[in-house]
Formats: sequence, C-alpha cells, structure tokens
Amino acid sequence: MKIVIASDSFKETLSSLEAGKAAERGIKKVLPSAETVVCPMADGGEGTVTALVDAWKGEYIYAEVNGPIGLKTKARYGISDDGETAVIEMAAASGIHLVPKQDQDVKKASTFGTGELILHALDRGVRSFVIGIGGSATNDGGKGMLQALGVSFTDSSGRELPGGGAPLLYLHHICPEKMDPRLKQASFRVACDVDNPLTGARGASAVYGPQKGASTEDTALLDKALGNYAAVVKKLFSLDIDTPPGAGAAGGLGAGFLGFLPVTMEKGAEIIADMTGLREHLHDADFVITGEGGINEQTIHGKTPVYVASLTKNINPVPVIALCGTVTSGYETVFGSGIDAVFSTLSEAGPLDQLKKSAPSHVEQTAENVARLLNCTGYFSDFL
Repeated sequence: MKIVIASDSFKETLSSLEAGKAAERGIKKVLPSAETVVCPMADGGEGTVTALVDAWKGEYIYAEVNGPIGLKTKARYGISDDGETAVIEMAAASGIHLVPKQDQDVKKASTFGTGELILHALDRGVRSFVIGIGGSATNDGGKGMLQALGVSFTDSSGRELPGGGAPLLYLHHICPEKMDPRLKQASFRVACDVDNPLTGARGASAVYGPQKGASTEDTALLDKALGNYAAVVKKLFSLDIDTPPGAGAAGGLGAGFLGFLPVTMEKGAEIIADMTGLREHLHDADFVITGEGGINEQTIHGKTPVYVASLTKNINPVPVIALCGTVTSGYETVFGSGIDAVFSTLSEAGPLDQLKKSAPSHVEQTAENVARLLNCTGYFSDFL
C-alpha cells in the first residue's frame, strides 16, 4: 500500500514538510507497514523556498540586497543539493512586508533587490531558477530587477531612470547590451497563478496598485507609465509585453521577465509538483492526503489542495483527504474539485501561541483518526 502526502504549509505554523511528516506519523500508527511518501507542496507564494529546499535537501542562502524603498535587507533564497537550481521568492527582496505602512509609496518601490538575488545565485554557479512572484510592494514592470542585471532605462536626455514605476512615464530608450552575459545560459520558471495583462482595467496598476497604497491618481499615473514602457519595448524590440497572460503579475514583474529573460510562466503548484516528483508518485498511490492552513470558498481558486486533488484524479482516481487548521464558509465547494473529505485538525480552543505549538500533534492525531476510520470501513483491507 502506498500513501502520498502532499500538503501545503499551515501559514506561520507548520512548513509543508512539517505538516506532511506529522500526517505520516499519524498514519503509521495505524498502518505501520504502509509505504508513505511526503512531497512538500506550495503554490508559488510564501513557503515556496521552504518547500523546495526541504524536497531537495538543499540549503538556504542569505544575501544583503536593496529592499523596495532602498533600505538594505537580508533576503533568503534556496539552492538544490546539486547546486544547479535556485528558488527565489521575489517578496524576500521586494515584498510589501518590507515597507513600513507610513513609508508606502508604490510609485517609487523597486524590484532592484530581486535582480540582486538573481546575481547572487549566478555568482554561485546557478543557471536554473524557480521564481515565486507573489507579495510584491512594487509596480515597476520589473525595471528595477532588470537594472540590477545590467539593463539601462533612460529618458530622452539619456539619463538613467530612478527607481520605481512612475519614472517609466519618461522612458525613451532601453539598452540591454550590458545585461549580465551569464543570463544567456540561464532559464527561469516563474510561478504565476494570475493572468492579468500589464495595463488596462485588469492590469497591474488597476487591480493590485490600490492594495499597495496607490490612490486613484497614483493608479492612473502608474498605468500610463507602464503603457509607455510597453510601447517603448514594442518599438525597440517588436515585443508585446502588455497583453500576455501574467504580464501584470507582481506589479508588472511578469512583463519584465517576458520581455528580457528566457522564461516560462507556469502555475506555481505545477512547478512544485514537477520539482518534487509528485506526478510520478501518484501513478501507483492508493490514497492521498493534502492540506493547508485553512479551507474555504477561496480554496478552489488555484490553491494547493485542489491542485493536488485534481492532479490525482486525472492520474489515478483514488481517495483524496484534506487536512487543515480551519474549515470555514464555502469549504464544501472543494468537493466538486476532487477532494473527497475535509477534516479540521483543531481539536481544542486556545491562545494562538499555544495552538501553534500543538499543531504537529493535532495534524498527527487527525491523520491517525482518518486512517482508523478508513481502516474500519475496510478500505485498506485489499492492500494489507
């Protein structure tokens, strides 16, 4: 009998590996001879670096970079055990959590630090990259990242544009000739779960700008600036970075990748599943456990548990059980997406700090009870 455990993290409580290992311990109490495989999962956002470093048995690397408003910050990324692949969350260098509320000004926020992380990994010999682009503080179309990598963005007088998205309003010329030559041998898989274009009513500025503190006037200015950016790229390089799905992700960082780097835009969970070998393990699985911190009406919109369930049913239609910390309004919608049952792991009320400490035992206990329930119904009898 083979049981695959592919859970996302329980936010601020358990990493995906920790959640998976806790579930494994619970199952083993009931089915000690079962083959269990833990595949850490994530959706390309927070927890992606941890999930892949755990899966790879890799290491964390730290680098001092410029944050979104120019303040130095220590950012973390991961490298695979063979040293060939890096996983970077752009939020580690250019995330909104790095900007104090009183200092937020999305017009000036830059992705320069994300470019610095890429350079740091290149210096270590990395040429294969996985990039998660959620949680940004920026709306600069990836200009800052590209400037860090050697691309020049100048106005009509030949002056280099300062940081942020607003100066793109004055963009006249882009020169990629001094881009780091090592990038020609690199490849980028960008985890992008949105299909927004760069500009317009569904673009980076209109949809995500207000979430980063942009006023109505700021939003209009930034959309116009990104429109000029797209027009200059179109004129100089005959490239469309405005309309491709995902161009507007992370304040237009998607457009920066699409225009200047060797990139594929993919669903975050698909990349992680590929990197962890989940697909291969599902072919001969008899039972699958997935999960994350909470399951509700949003789970069906690209969240890890639904992705794991859908993938499982397409490959091998075995039962899929989801474990989660909380079950809230709309959770039942996941039953139409391949998840067969949902169980909350919270067995008692208490202060948040206490619940975090007891989370591993709660997941373990819930997984054990799920296994006992299925065992007493005879589901496992054919495999024992």
